[in-house]
Amino acid sequence: MTPKKEAIVDNIQNKRYTFEEMDKRANQVARLLLDSGVQKGNRVGIYSKNRFEFLDILFACGKIGAILTPFNIRLTTPETEYLLKKTNPSIVFYDPNLRIQFGKIRPLLEKQLVVVMGNKMFDTDPDIYSLMTRKSSSAVERPAITMDDPFLIVFTGGTTGLPKGAVLSHRLVFWNSVNTIVSWGLRPDDIQPLLFPLFHTGGINVLLIPFYHLGALSIIMGDFDPEETLRVVESERCTIVIGVPTVFNMISQSSNFKKTNFEHVRSFISGGAPCPVAIMEKYWERGKILKMGYGLTEVGPNNFYLPDDAVKERPTSVGFPAFHCDMKIVDDDNVTLSDEEVGELMLRGPHTFSGYWEEPEESAKVIESDGWVHTGDLVMRDSDGFYYIVGRKKDMFISGGENVFPSEIEDVLYKHPAILEAAVIGVPHEKWGEVGKVFIVLKDGESLAEDEIRQYMDDKLASYKIPKHYEFRGNLPKSATGKILKRELEDAK
Repeated sequence: MTPKKEAIVDNIQNKRYTFEEMDKRANQVARLLLDSGVQKGNRVGIYSKNRFEFLDILFACGKIGAILTPFNIRLTTPETEYLLKKTNPSIVFYDPNLRIQFGKIRPLLEKQLVVVMGNKMFDTDPDIYSLMTRKSSSAVERPAITMDDPFLIVFTGGTTGLPKGAVLSHRLVFWNSVNTIVSWGLRPDDIQPLLFPLFHTGGINVLLIPFYHLGALSIIMGDFDPEETLRVVESERCTIVIGVPTVFNMISQSSNFKKTNFEHVRSFISGGAPCPVAIMEKYWERGKILKMGYGLTEVGPNNFYLPDDAVKERPTSVGFPAFHCDMKIVDDDNVTLSDEEVGELMLRGPHTFSGYWEEPEESAKVIESDGWVHTGDLVMRDSDGFYYIVGRKKDMFISGGENVFPSEIEDVLYKHPAILEAAVIGVPHEKWGEVGKVFIVLKDGESLAEDEIRQYMDDKLASYKIPKHYEFRGNLPKSATGKILKRELEDAK
């Protein structure tokens, strides 16, 4: 519909591409895949940071029915080896900037064609440009692809054991895009900086595909840098900025935060974990909306929308269900709960995943026979229909018979002027069963004693919610998306 309109800005190489140019490039890569023996249903691996060529491969896979399988570059070599053997990709593309890291994996790839996503690094590996530019950019003949055919295998972080590969069908990707465009009120003139990693569902499905579907503009950013993000938001006149709480916290700590022109930004949206109100307030002070979203790899990931006029009144809410998304809240026996009761969120709709790759038993634990998907997240719906994410089912702990939700404690801690980051977990206790332990990162130049933190929380939380153990750290472990990894804190407790 808009072939001459800009589709993608490559902020790393300072290049801009129209939809017509993107389509021609995808056709060339599709022919490269086909000529390399890749057929419908074969896996196409990517080992890469965010870079423009990732999109060429993504859209090429969509054209020929291949299954894009991006690997999390933060996994260890044994973890990646396990996933490579499990998915057995026919071809693997890798980022030349990860040459040393990928070199540990390269010997495992004896049968697959290995291609560099840029300048050649290994003498035996061809680069994507030399291969694709020899191919025609005209439309490729497409195989019969149904909505239920797999499009992506995205590996979930997993709380224990090795990651599982969530199979995301063309149906999921399409309907998540439709749900997002309709529910979020997206527009063809919208512009976003892509801050989520592309090997994560957030990078591909939160806004990239909906924006591409709609004809809006996405900017491919490199490694996250608060200063560069602020520069791009202003210079490119971005309208929607999505990230995780850590990203928004780091941006707000920048010396340029108060100087950056946010005139064109309609809203900042935080996902991946509950966003402390203290972080939101810094954006509100700039006259801009920062609100929470909610999603997971297995469903969507976009499932809610909070109207702008409700943000300050209900800052901890994720809002109402997105279009074409059924949801209910259940107890441990799968009995549906009423308003104001906390239980597990279950989701159903055309945007749910197909199961975990070659793990039928794990899939059956999550997907009910009637299509409902267990999220593992505890939520509450108020009498006006607004939903609130209370926390992960696994994160909640019971102290003296009382349910304690770490996000509530963390929200209070983030409001302390000396605290940069905080994470609460439950640890065993002889008398109370479990009590809270908090890991704290202080802002530069700040000092704070354990007793001062206890006193600060004393009139803000019930006594059983106040953590009994405190540990100060220089930083907290984070995922590739910037989400704090509580499982690593639990392993070190």
